[in-house]
Amino acid sequence: MFAVREFRWLWIAQALSFAGDQFAQVAIAILVFRRTDSAFLTALAYALTYLPPILGGPLLSGLADLFPRRQVMIACDLVRVLTVGLMAVTGMPFWALCALLFGTVLLGAPFSAARSALIPDILSGIQVAVGSAAGNITHQASQIVGFITGAAVVAAIGSHWTLGIDALTFGISAFIVFIEVKRRPAAARTPGKRPTMWSVSADGIRIVFGNPALRTLTLFGWLAGFYILPEAVAAPYAHSLGGTAVTVGLLMAAIPLGTVACGLLLQRFTARSAQVRSMGWLAMASCAPLVGCVWNPPLAVVLALWVVAGAGGAFQLAAAPAFVAALEPDTRGRAFGVAQSGLCAVQGVGILAGGAAAQLVGAPMAVSLAGLLGLCAAAVLAMNWAQLRTEVLAD
Repeated sequence: MFAVREFRWLWIAQALSFAGDQFAQVAIAILVFRRTDSAFLTALAYALTYLPPILGGPLLSGLADLFPRRQVMIACDLVRVLTVGLMAVTGMPFWALCALLFGTVLLGAPFSAARSALIPDILSGIQVAVGSAAGNITHQASQIVGFITGAAVVAAIGSHWTLGIDALTFGISAFIVFIEVKRRPAAARTPGKRPTMWSVSADGIRIVFGNPALRTLTLFGWLAGFYILPEAVAAPYAHSLGGTAVTVGLLMAAIPLGTVACGLLLQRFTARSAQVRSMGWLAMASCAPLVGCVWNPPLAVVLALWVVAGAGGAFQLAAAPAFVAALEPDTRGRAFGVAQSGLCAVQGVGILAGGAAAQLVGAPMAVSLAGLLGLCAAAVLAMNWAQLRTEVLAD
């Protein structure tokens, strides 16, 4: 797969951008908590890395089918160089920081939709599923590296310079895509009339939720809205444990670490059919360990619980290729946009609710409640999946 030059460079651009994003998330979480000493406002700022797709995600993701996907990616990266660069300015008011963060994340929806939709054009056969899994593993791995090293970078050079590094990664990503990704025409071509963003977005919703298998796979993905909460309240959680900025980074990296480790084992030692069959059990395992935080265990136990929860989250690596395989080439952008935007939206809502809960009952109890609710939702989806997985495996 990595012998394909175009995919290799697209992956490098993705890895750079993802790592920069994690630097920024650590910087913002620490910056806001130090300014406000508020778990809710810290969660609010972190939620702004997920909430924007509620408003514009499905609509803007349709750009990946209306315009050449390479051009969409370059344009999104260049605008984000500007927005993140402004965030790095010292003394930026809190409201302006939030507005710039909102705009930055909003542009991530069409970028991700375009990148995901390009993979089946670059790769073929089994490489498509492996390429999709590689993208997910890269995202989780970048969180491990970005959160831990990001915390160290923030401690060394401060939040503002760390945000400047994030702006640089977007610029490098745009340059790589411009040089290494081939020009291709827009996917949505209809004789006599060009579709609008509204019609493309509505069509994406119909495609995803009109198919029982696609709908269930999408809802499986949206379970991340529950097990993302520990990352969002890592700063106040570390404070409750008497930790430092490095403790924040370790907590934020624990769940991605579990996902990467389990994901690599699944990809190496299990067949695709076994991965699809185990999705329900793994989904429940992504939330169940978080319930243990209710007893306020020490840091080592908390890290262990979160790593196990992350291992359960590896079910996403089986859900994503199954989702890709069920789509037509000219609708991939809009369908990916709906799924990805909904994922970001439920994560944002979950983070806000968890932040409010952490403010009222403390971060450990908030994480425990998120785990309990997520476990119930995962159990319902697992029962539904038991009836649908035969159809997916047949496809």
